[in-house]
Amino acid sequence: MRRPPGPSLQAFPPNLIRSAALILVLPVVGTAGYMIIEGWTFLDSLYMTVITLTTIGYREVGELSDLGRIFTMALAVTGVGAIFYALVSIFQFLLEGELGSLIGERRMLSQIEKMKNHYILCGFGRVGEEIARELSSRSLPFVVIETTPSSVDRAQASNYLLLVGDATSDEMLRRAGISNARCLLAASDSDSGNTFITLTAKALNPEIFVVARASRPESQPRMQRAGADRVFSPYVIAGRHMAISALQPVVVEFIDTLATGEVGEKVLAEIEVSEESGFVGQTIGEILQDCKTVVTLGVHKKGGQISVAPALTSLVELGDRIIVMGREDELERVHPAERPVRSGQPAPSHRSRPVSG
Repeated sequence: MRRPPGPSLQAFPPNLIRSAALILVLPVVGTAGYMIIEGWTFLDSLYMTVITLTTIGYREVGELSDLGRIFTMALAVTGVGAIFYALVSIFQFLLEGELGSLIGERRMLSQIEKMKNHYILCGFGRVGEEIARELSSRSLPFVVIETTPSSVDRAQASNYLLLVGDATSDEMLRRAGISNARCLLAASDSDSGNTFITLTAKALNPEIFVVARASRPESQPRMQRAGADRVFSPYVIAGRHMAISALQPVVVEFIDTLATGEVGEKVLAEIEVSEESGFVGQTIGEILQDCKTVVTLGVHKKGGQISVAPALTSLVELGDRIIVMGREDELERVHPAERPVRSGQPAPSHRSRPVSG
């Protein structure tokens, strides 16, 4: 298994990096200076440099010229200043919690490395924050990728797993575990950004299910061409939801209840028709013969068409997904090798995908 990458050089405070550079450069400058000014050997010059920088005060290697004395005084003052600056930087590094931040980042990367079938949320604006709240309420594993400082602060305040960086970057998506992720949600405020995120994600993992946000209607076909499996416009959805709420409020309340999974003992689930399941060529009634209370809501055909409330005599084909609602204990008896997927829960197979609400 590939080990998670360690903290990059940019993760360390600049003053700590400058301190380390000074401590490394001064011996080189001092040694070269004595060799040029006094004509001493490398070992004698290095010895003189070390006792000068550390202010030990041992005897000099040889008689110093006037220029050598001036150089020694400058080297001693610079060395003392560099050591003092380094000590202050180290104390600041420890006291301000920057070391703890690096350790926390390393721990978080290790945790992400172990995640499977998780969600990657790109963007933590108003839409992204609501998505994160919904995923968190269902106890689903997810990683947030964000760059805006205010959004980063909000995600950190909520204790979400967070990567600070550009979600269109291959390396950032790899750090988020794109190869093991179940779904990616491109929810940034930029349509072009969401398109590039989709392109990058599909290039790294062609099987990942991508849900993208589009602010403008003309952006939807571009995102679909980029590989997005679902494209949503918050403004269109909100307008449609408000209109239907005014016309048919009970229907909206019923749909919201299904979408949130708050249906008492019953769960919303999908059953995948695969070669392993043994359901190919069977009717819906035959598949659900042991499930007396299960209701078939629809069938999502392999080609993308959705058949609403199909008859129990309908035949299913390879790649179809049967959307049902019923008691979980009954649904578990459908097939022991492939348990139905509860709405909002990780799928048992890499081919299973979330039920769209």
